[in-house]
Amino acid sequence: MKEKAILVGCELPENEERFNESMKELQALTKTANGEVVHIVTQKRQRIHPAYYIGKGKLKEIATLLEGDEIDLIIFNDELSVSQLRNLSDYFQIKIIDRTQLILDIFAARARSKEGKLQVELAQLKYMLPRLAGQGTALSRLGGGIGTRGPGETQLEIDRRHIRRRIQALEAQLKKIVHHRSLYKQRRKKNDVFQVALVGYTNVGKSTLFNRMSGGDAFAEDKLFATLDPLTRKLDLSLPIPVLLTDTVGFIQDLPTELVAAFRSTLEEVADADLILHVIDASHDHFSEHEKTVNQLLKDLNAETIPRIHVYNKKDLATSRILPFSSEESLFISAFDDGDIQRLLSAIKEKIVAQFIPYQLLISALDGKKLALLESKTILKEKIWFDEKQQFFVSGLAPRHIAETIFQ
Repeated sequence: MKEKAILVGCELPENEERFNESMKELQALTKTANGEVVHIVTQKRQRIHPAYYIGKGKLKEIATLLEGDEIDLIIFNDELSVSQLRNLSDYFQIKIIDRTQLILDIFAARARSKEGKLQVELAQLKYMLPRLAGQGTALSRLGGGIGTRGPGETQLEIDRRHIRRRIQALEAQLKKIVHHRSLYKQRRKKNDVFQVALVGYTNVGKSTLFNRMSGGDAFAEDKLFATLDPLTRKLDLSLPIPVLLTDTVGFIQDLPTELVAAFRSTLEEVADADLILHVIDASHDHFSEHEKTVNQLLKDLNAETIPRIHVYNKKDLATSRILPFSSEESLFISAFDDGDIQRLLSAIKEKIVAQFIPYQLLISALDGKKLALLESKTILKEKIWFDEKQQFFVSGLAPRHIAETIFQ
């Protein structure tokens, strides 16, 4: 059953366009979380009200709406402070959540892998810990029990102690997972695997593109954060090295700091990629703002120098051909067009080959091992036999790891 919600937003000066877009996102986030938006209340202010987020007139307006409809909760468009959350809960006597908690709830519902679930729980607990006083004594929104009460202790004290212990346990488990991933990365680099990462704003069509390119079965839905756990599939590009394509979680404006911190090890997969496909929804009115958001997050992850292709998706829905925001290589495509998918795969192949190292060598007929290596692991362009020298002249392009082996 859907929970009925009132959405509340505060528009600050010189913030109109971004505010309108964020309120649309809040509606989409509510829908994704299986909520039903009944009313939307907005207010223009010079600054956020320190105690109640909005002014007293708007508080009364919302109270009137609560009298007329069966409302389950009120969702605020910014992260509320501890005191704001407490004051609003006391004023309305109804469940109050903010944008951050809404996103955390969606992530909790969408996480499938063990690591994803641990990361989301860690983010939720770090968010909840300072807000316990404003939420009462129950942690039912996080699921699970809190434990037994000790003599003379309040439930709030037990909650805090339990959360701190659980945070320590989660961090220890995630540390082990990060260590295993680092070993996998080392093995991947040693085997000269080329990593391609799909990144972009949430709901731009990354998962659909992932499925079309790789023949994979990533969950694709017209909702925000349809993909949470990274998925990896092999790409068939007829190259001498394996090429892996990874679908990653979508970005969004004001992504909660708790989530960025918790998912940092996963997001760092992007920083370890050899090529980034930055997917942009060409049909969205604010695609350039989305692009800037993703670019900033890539910069925060120290991934801004990785070779990149900007993929402007959903050309079938775009009203006009857009001008790329970036001067880097760009493609204007539809994920459902077979020709466009082939063009994208060709562009990826060109980017990969551009990172190969050219070589020209004379190889003795007795050095069959090196010749076999060149034939199987490089793009061999020429192979000429010189009878008088009993040598092969070979030229081609080699992945960096193979080139280092050849030239030793």
